Amino acid sequence: MVQIELPAPGRPYAVIAPSADEALGALDPALVEAAYKTHGALLLRGFGADLDVFRRFARSLCATAVINETPGRAVLDAAEAIQGVDGGTNAFALHPELAREPWKPDAALFGCLSPPGTGGETTLCDGIALAAALPADVRAGLEGRRLVHVMGVWPALLRFWFGTETPDDALLAGPPRPLPYRFWRLPDGRIAREFSRPALHKPMFADGPAFGNFLLFARFNNGRGNFPLLDDLNPVPEEWLQAIHATGEALTAEVRWQAGDVLVLDNTRFMHGRRAIVDAAERTIATFFGYLRFAVPDAEEMRGAPWRQGDFRPPLPPV
Repeated sequence: MVQIELPAPGRPYAVIAPSADEALGALDPALVEAAYKTHGALLLRGFGADLDVFRRFARSLCATAVINETPGRAVLDAAEAIQGVDGGTNAFALHPELAREPWKPDAALFGCLSPPGTGGETTLCDGIALAAALPADVRAGLEGRRLVHVMGVWPALLRFWFGTETPDDALLAGPPRPLPYRFWRLPDGRIAREFSRPALHKPMFADGPAFGNFLLFARFNNGRGNFPLLDDLNPVPEEWLQAIHATGEALTAEVRWQAGDVLVLDNTRFMHGRRAIVDAAERTIATFFGYLRFAVPDAEEMRGAPWRQGDFRPPLPPV
């Protein structure tokens, strides 16, 4: 039998370790599913997972996957949608993976193939705990509000969703199939797209409410205070962003990587980030972002979502 250490103060994730020589692939799927639903964050340590073990475990948990199209990620297994992490060395603010898109994955998995000697810890924070700890005025300001993600387009993206790079206004207003965005034409002729989600949301397997979106990464890594916007199309107030950031930092825990570790996060509940990396060549982390075999999709997800039908590779933006 494996050993399970329940979450504890300062460590919001459960630790699952072998009691003898159990293999990661031999874990009871029902045990993993129950632990995932209950805790939302699992560190599987001591199983010595290599890339192949990581791949098979990820695929046992998730039916389909999505790639992160951000430039700079190494491709570790193209056929299985396994990538590395961002190739830089900067610290990353808390975020759910791909929260900037309507196909935010259910689960984010990380496998340590080579741990760093110093720095490079992965950080994580329970979005439910963060929402509960927010200053009362900030939480009240977010309750019942939505975040609107307004973005541009490029020819390949229009062709991907509409079958043409030059959709007319009638096609933009009445696409022939469900789309994850609303598209419209600006007065200058350009086309824009948007989608929105609640500022505080219900995670897939917990009551919530939880904070988990792209706000902190956009502000504290990308230097943008205007993405996403509030539902009145005004930016989230800077004082709110600073308060959310400070609250998240106070609740953040670190995973100091050991070779063979696998970290599994409910991406609808937990946010993650990282500390600055001293030597990027030392640190090799495999990533897999997927859609659970036991998922309960959000009611706001588009009907017939292509990312649940097969592995999803969104159109790449121009370089």
